[in-house]
Amino acid sequence: MKHLLVVLAVAFATNAFVAPLTASASEGCYICTSASSGGCQQCAYGSKDTQEARKACEKRGCKVGGTKSCSTAANAKTCEMPKASSMVTAAR
Repeated sequence: MKHLLVVLAVAFATNAFVAPLTASASEGCYICTSASSGGCQQCAYGSKDTQEARKACEKRGCKVGGTKSCSTAANAKTCEMPKASSMVTAAR
């Protein structure tokens, strides 16, 4: 019985650390071409590729060359578009 509890505790702890990583992996990014400004290599747009998201990333200097899942590598420069709540606040 103790062995089963240990196994369940380890499984729960592992899930607590892995779940946030898999959630961020489902986020989409635009590939920023070499002509982009600000050193952006990718621009996170969230879960849906929309015209608004594309334009917001272009305003941040990303010349969109395609889409991909976001890289979590330490050397990948990500330029995130403003979140919807901050875009509404800025418009006021």
